[in-house]
Amino acid sequence: MNMSCSEERERPRRSWAPVVHVNFGFVAGVVFVLLVYFVVQQQEAISALGVATTTVVSQWMSHKQLIKAPREIQPIKAPGEILVASDVHAIAGKQPTQDTVLASDVQPIVDKQPIHDSENGEVVCHTEGLSRGYSETCEVDGDVRTNGTALSVTLVPASRSVRREWMIMPYAKMEVVVRNVTVTQLQDRAAAPPCTVTHTMPAVLFAIGGYVGNYWHDYTDILVPLFVASRRYRGEVTFLISNIQHKPEWLVKYKTLLGALSKHAWVDMDGDTEVRCFPHVTVGLRLDKELSIVPELVPGAPLSMVDFTRFLRETYGLPRGAAVSLTREPDKKPRLLLIHRGHYRLFLNELEIAQAAEAAGFEAVVMELRGNASEVEQARLVNSFDVLLGMHGAGLTNALHLPPGGVLIQVVPYGNIEVIARSEFSEGATDMGLKYLDYSVSAEESSLMELLGPEHPAIKDPDSIHRSGWTNMFDLYLGKQNVRINTTRFAPTLAQALGHLRQQ
Repeated sequence: MNMSCSEERERPRRSWAPVVHVNFGFVAGVVFVLLVYFVVQQQEAISALGVATTTVVSQWMSHKQLIKAPREIQPIKAPGEILVASDVHAIAGKQPTQDTVLASDVQPIVDKQPIHDSENGEVVCHTEGLSRGYSETCEVDGDVRTNGTALSVTLVPASRSVRREWMIMPYAKMEVVVRNVTVTQLQDRAAAPPCTVTHTMPAVLFAIGGYVGNYWHDYTDILVPLFVASRRYRGEVTFLISNIQHKPEWLVKYKTLLGALSKHAWVDMDGDTEVRCFPHVTVGLRLDKELSIVPELVPGAPLSMVDFTRFLRETYGLPRGAAVSLTREPDKKPRLLLIHRGHYRLFLNELEIAQAAEAAGFEAVVMELRGNASEVEQARLVNSFDVLLGMHGAGLTNALHLPPGGVLIQVVPYGNIEVIARSEFSEGATDMGLKYLDYSVSAEESSLMELLGPEHPAIKDPDSIHRSGWTNMFDLYLGKQNVRINTTRFAPTLAQALGHLRQQ
């Protein structure tokens, strides 16, 4: 563009009359392009932070590796498994590979639209979350038959209908690779496989895979959406679970919660040779909000995160249904739990932080919350505290077990990652009925200052690190960084937490 302008200025003078109509259009076009260029440049200068943050958040939505290091989380595909490309691949910008089979009659899914009349049953699919990286789900109602060997859900019409087929990924995050479920509306009953087991209750089909085993993902990707999908049935529901071989111990860890949602034995879909008949099957788990629930989108009747945390307290027998009230009990010290981390993103002055909390008016305890610990015991431990304080990471998910009215304080490492950190915990904690506070670490409090020096781009220009890609950003700010909290600077955050408990 600039070269064209330069060339135009260097041309010798000519008679204008013969070419005025041509040059006028050319000049007008150049002026327009220049105007657009300068406007764009101005917008980029104004919103540099927003662009950098948007870039890294976009990558974060694709990789979702905030807690584990990049190499710790790998897409899961069972040995010998054939993956089927669905609309998800197109939306995610993925190209079919040699081990991908394309379904020739896959149809686009229209949001919340039944594909045929109620006499024949209906399939209602939801795709609103695809633009945010969440997978689609389908509600299949009528004469529904499941086949574990084929991992299929088939709607059998009462009368002749139009054959349609969809591929649904039964995991809430679309970037995860698990075996897809084939959902089919048959053309007529003659093609239907005969039932070998008949159920009078509905079913929910979902996969264990992806990021399960990470505490935040356990709840965000599966347990909260499963509560939303199944609570309306009050235990009279069958769970059809695929990809169990990925992490069979997950079912042991959350056996108590799963048993509270379903009174019936779950079915290992990958090893199930039966053709099971159900009156209704939910395929996939719908996720509308990270570590939270959107009440108006819950099928049956509205549910909220307050309902979910109440369900946890009832299921685990947690004794405290309210945080300490300093209005009613002014002489009682609220209890604060400081989460110790053992590998990275460490507090380098835990004792000093605990002493600052004691000076502020709390009874402070420093403790590590292990992912392999008994879920019930850990929930009861956390429930005995009023405030949970920790570095950004999966351990903050334990806020689910705080009594209502408690406080979650998230320490955000240095590096302009507030948007990412808050998206995982801020709204979710608020929806649980907790007070959410965060504390952003300064460069002077970060170990990166000593490790890299004040002139390093990671210190001087965090946005440049964001623009360099997710892996580099993770490695520096979430993988290598430890913090030494300035307790004087941190004191107002502790005072805010105490002030909230005084207002209870």
